[in-house]
Amino acid sequence: MDSRSEGEERHPVLVVGAGPVGLAAALALRDSGLPVTVLEAEPQDRVRPGSRALFLHRESLRTLERIRPGLADQLTKHGVVWSTKRTLYRGRQVFHREYPPPAAGDTPPFTSLRQVETERHLMGACVDAGVEFAWNAEVTQVTTSPAEVRLRTAAGHEWAADYVVAADGARSGVRNALDIALEGERSEAFHVVVDVSEDETDPLPLERVFHYEHPALGGRSVMRVPFAGGFQLDLQCKDGDDPDAYATEEAARSWVRRVVPEKYTDRLLWVSRYRFLQVVATDFTDENRRALLVGEACHLFPPFGARGLNSGIADAATAAAAIARARHHPHEERVRAIDDFAHRRREAAVFNSRAAGTALAHLRPKSRRLRLTQAAAARLSPLIPACGSWLEHAPYGPRTGSGANPNGRY
Repeated sequence: MDSRSEGEERHPVLVVGAGPVGLAAALALRDSGLPVTVLEAEPQDRVRPGSRALFLHRESLRTLERIRPGLADQLTKHGVVWSTKRTLYRGRQVFHREYPPPAAGDTPPFTSLRQVETERHLMGACVDAGVEFAWNAEVTQVTTSPAEVRLRTAAGHEWAADYVVAADGARSGVRNALDIALEGERSEAFHVVVDVSEDETDPLPLERVFHYEHPALGGRSVMRVPFAGGFQLDLQCKDGDDPDAYATEEAARSWVRRVVPEKYTDRLLWVSRYRFLQVVATDFTDENRRALLVGEACHLFPPFGARGLNSGIADAATAAAAIARARHHPHEERVRAIDDFAHRRREAAVFNSRAAGTALAHLRPKSRRLRLTQAAAARLSPLIPACGSWLEHAPYGPRTGSGANPNGRY
């Protein structure tokens, strides 16, 4: 670490966390003309396994394009866009729709690529924009005052800044140091996620497929989502299922062959599991309005609807704009700018959390009435297309009032 990283230099703003949200925050701050240093707990040569967040919506692409021209086109070219969606119920198709490709020059509705690839492109953009990095810099202590924020890392280095953007993930050291709690629901239900590399000589159709109560999986639901170079399978396990029966690599091979052709059992890239979380920080900033929480540092949602990464990018851009506004105004206006960020983004997070709860209730129906409604909708879908459309859209939660984004208020 160089002398600028260790000593007494006061930074206008520091970003904690070099994931996609932290990198987006750094780019947005550079777009406002601010020098930025990113502190990352892991080493520079870290390995980031799995697809994780693999879906960037149009709104996120437009945000990234605004703060770094050319970036959206770069991400889109390296991702994939599928034009077909299918939904099945117990082996029978209930919904099918093909969408026209976007017009030349238009931002596509989304692009799908593994998070490690998204981070690679964002990192390149950050380096080109002059963002500085400090690796192996795990933040363990944070103190704020009306005048500044001070950080201390596990290695003993101290940093001082006007503002800090905390993008250090679900176990955020910044949030914990500030004693800001996460509140919400934590379901015991778990899903298993498997990344599979595509057979380029004989690929599966480029389509997203959701299958309710797959008959070959004992009535468990499963979704297949393409990404550049492969696809992700998301298996919804039942209450009481043993994770070892589904979430190990050997176990995954057993059920994957019942969903896709046998050849893919030897093409597994990553196997993981997750639980449904709907939690939101009680506040998105500290009492002195010097630390701003973004992304999974302040909210955790299940992946259906792709709310995590996309809402995090919106958090990052809004935080950067608030800091740029606050730095040039007296105390009262400065506080107002940060409070506006915290209020707007927490409101969006609460909406997304509630939407995730609605989706979870649909994916894991507890009432006999809802299960019967789903079965009836499946039977009626050939005659009443709206029934199939309901089965297709319900797992992603409610739409926004404005209709700007069909999958959640980012």
